[in-house]
Amino acid sequence: MKKNIALLAGGYSGEYVISLKTALTIEQNLPTDIYAIYKIIITKEGWWHERQDGTKISVDKNDFSLNIDGVKILFKAAFIAMHGTPGEDGRLQGYLDMLDIPYTTCNTIVSALTFNKNNCNKVVKDAGIVGIANSILLFKDQPYSIGNILEQLKLPLFVKPNESGSSLGVSKVIKVEDLLPAIQKAFVEDDQVLIEEFIEGRELTIGVYNIDGILNALPPTEIILNNSVFFDYEAKYTPGTTKEITPAKLTDEINQQISNKAQYLYRYLNCRGVVRMDFILQKTTNKLYFLEVNTMPGQSENSIVPQQLRSAGISLKEFYGSLLEDTLKQNK
Repeated sequence: MKKNIALLAGGYSGEYVISLKTALTIEQNLPTDIYAIYKIIITKEGWWHERQDGTKISVDKNDFSLNIDGVKILFKAAFIAMHGTPGEDGRLQGYLDMLDIPYTTCNTIVSALTFNKNNCNKVVKDAGIVGIANSILLFKDQPYSIGNILEQLKLPLFVKPNESGSSLGVSKVIKVEDLLPAIQKAFVEDDQVLIEEFIEGRELTIGVYNIDGILNALPPTEIILNNSVFFDYEAKYTPGTTKEITPAKLTDEINQQISNKAQYLYRYLNCRGVVRMDFILQKTTNKLYFLEVNTMPGQSENSIVPQQLRSAGISLKEFYGSLLEDTLKQNK
């Protein structure tokens, strides 16, 4: 008998469309002879499963079930394919925990921590194994001064929403007069804004996953910008704006360093499933600086984690199947 799996996509943020692409890749690479996949779209307006004829079946949130043709569908597990809130910030995980439904991502506490860039930076800094850029945090309901910011931090700066993904609302500020507009742009996406000093160097990112208690790091990727000032939303999702080299051309020493430190942070932060960690390899020192953890990294066909899996010789069907089976074991 097939196992009923809820594939959760959509969300409340500007990453809605990216989530649908992620869900499509996952759906196409899960074996249908083993699993009955029900894609469930979550929005502020409602939660529903859309049948092939276009009919929308609302989710009963009391027990996270569907009623299809008089048959009640309950789920063995949830495969979360949602970027941003509520699928990446821990809210959905908390709901599933209360219903005792296992899921493929980090738990509620870890998801909430890593989604908050400022708090995550503080925890990672305490680990003492990677650098953290100098930064300050602004709050929408509290006054701030451009002069005071520039007394504490040196240009260039990155201005970003404290809780957001896909580089939405992020700006690189080189000139003083561009700082205020950048802050205002970030406040459109979130009520907290993180301002960080720019670290010049190579941008590297690496997938890490744990299946059957075995921790693995994938081949790292280097992101090289063609025309963009930084790896923003347009650069991430517009073909030809960046070059992504997988595996990155690194010395054996640097390659081992990023692999070891990413795995250490995975354990230190108590991550689960597959995550992607972003770093800067500082140009002048070859020191690794931590950027962020993505606990629900993009999974569209050309996204970085699928690239790294192919580089490691792992098929998406094999990987998603193993990840889901490992999730199902959580309730045994």
